[in-house]
Amino acid sequence: MNYILGISGLYHDSAAALIGDGEILSAAQEERFSRIKHDSNFPFKAIEFNLKNNNISLDDVSYVVFYDKPFLKFERLLETYVKSSPYGFSSFSKAMPVWLREKLFLKSVLVKKFKEMSSKFDESKILFCEHHLSHAASAFFVSPFESASILTLDGVGEWATTTIANGLKNNIKIEQEINFPDSLGLLYSAFTYYVGFKVNSGEYKLMGLAPYGNPKYKKLIYDNLIDVKSDGSFKLNQHYFNYASGLTMTNKNFDSLFGKSPRNSNKEKLTQFHMDIAASIQEVTEEIVIKIAKFIKKEFNQENLCLAGGVALNCVANGKLEKEGIFKNIWIQPAAGDAGGSIGAALAAWYMELKNYRKINLNDSMKGSFLGSSFSQREIEDSLTELGASFYLMSEKEIIYKTAKSITEEKAVGWFQGKMEFGPRALGSRSILGDPRSKNIQKTLNLKVKYRESFRPFAPSILKEHLSEYFELNCQSPYMQFVSGVKDDKRYEMSKEEKNLFGIDKLNVVRSVIPGITHVDYSARIQTVSKDTNPIYYNLIEEFYKLTGIPLLINTSFNVRGEPIVCTPLDAYKCFMGTELDILVIGNCYLIKEEQNKNLIEDYKNKYDLD
Repeated sequence: MNYILGISGLYHDSAAALIGDGEILSAAQEERFSRIKHDSNFPFKAIEFNLKNNNISLDDVSYVVFYDKPFLKFERLLETYVKSSPYGFSSFSKAMPVWLREKLFLKSVLVKKFKEMSSKFDESKILFCEHHLSHAASAFFVSPFESASILTLDGVGEWATTTIANGLKNNIKIEQEINFPDSLGLLYSAFTYYVGFKVNSGEYKLMGLAPYGNPKYKKLIYDNLIDVKSDGSFKLNQHYFNYASGLTMTNKNFDSLFGKSPRNSNKEKLTQFHMDIAASIQEVTEEIVIKIAKFIKKEFNQENLCLAGGVALNCVANGKLEKEGIFKNIWIQPAAGDAGGSIGAALAAWYMELKNYRKINLNDSMKGSFLGSSFSQREIEDSLTELGASFYLMSEKEIIYKTAKSITEEKAVGWFQGKMEFGPRALGSRSILGDPRSKNIQKTLNLKVKYRESFRPFAPSILKEHLSEYFELNCQSPYMQFVSGVKDDKRYEMSKEEKNLFGIDKLNVVRSVIPGITHVDYSARIQTVSKDTNPIYYNLIEEFYKLTGIPLLINTSFNVRGEPIVCTPLDAYKCFMGTELDILVIGNCYLIKEEQNKNLIEDYKNKYDLD
């Protein structure tokens, strides 16, 4: 078997993926092993996992492919600073030493690190793939399409921030691109920063906050910040931004335009102003994505569209795009951000460099995104015993019934089964589960378990056969990549008083028969669950359906705010004991919080830096 190792990272979200003869064998982010969220360090642990998981050594790997071309990125960095001189000197002085020491001569760094893993490592095995080609390859080559148009949108790669490409069989052709500093991803991140959330992690929050506001600043954004053409191409007015050469995303001109300084999250609460700002930039983003998609359809007339890049994780925009019906089919890489570039880089080498035949999987080739580490029942029991945990050993049938019954009793359940997910979403392997019928579960899970803002919505995991009964979505969504409305017959009409509520007060309104997953705009971020890719999770939801008549569960990632999703039974138990989770289910082991040794409780609320 010919093995290719794909690597992403050294900027943020380091990851490694292993393919064998074109098949994705495994993939994982470094953060899951290091326990540092968005870990940008060289992915030693992720590489070691991939090799060990497939019983091979580094010497068995034919090529190692990095998802970026550092010389091109350095060229962009240097040219940007020259153009902005002398204003970008402080940023320049901080960035250059790192680049000259580590990133510019990345091949030498990679060779050194791989030689630490194997003294026999041959540096001729190292290849580099352009950033946006890695994104495009990560989407198209694993999609169920023989041909498709491909749209990638993110902050910035080497130069490109947006690319339009076409894929056919084993080849991808980049057709058009938009280059730095014009970037939809950086525009969205600028507003993320302005509202007081962390760039590269808080964009989810901005998206979740948007439905609480009104897009009253949309015209102001279009008139001053971004010039958008009819084909969706755009140009940002750099008079208002500082990301190209400074240490912040926005500047004083931006503050003056909106009448306030960026929110200090340590001192200032979110207000209606911040909600309206979020609503405004979210709507602008959606409109631009749809404009670009319409142009792609008109220009290339493909029936299929693939999406990747950080902006492709904006599932609200994805839902709006799907609803437009521009393309017959849309497929989005579940690890659409930089981590997924590790898969794309490896596949680009296999198909485009080595010219191998592409066999198309009619579902997709991501294996439900269950590509990470797993543990045998013996390993789980040994780990729990070593920790001093108290647990019941049950059959799979007993575990499924007992867990489903606990959820009906409004218990918060930590669920740890099978292979860990690759990408930012928990898909039923490393999940916290709850009852979607509960009126209070959203607040409970956010404040007492996740230790995060109360406004953050939760996603439903629904048996795929029941999707059309509950949601307006017209396609399957196995990777939680689309937001769609709850069906009218499942909604509750709001009273006049409820309709007049503002901001967070909207959260208290019961809007549907499944209030735990219904956002304030009657929407939900949907995961459709198939028996083929995750049979035990499917069976659990089916059991809950038998008990309640509701074929779905609340699903959120198994972690607290600022913590990477749990990786090992040890991580899961610590999170269980450090939060107000009621039940923990790991493999065939069932644990009740009240029966655990209270000396094992630790304070998780302040364990991780807030994201």
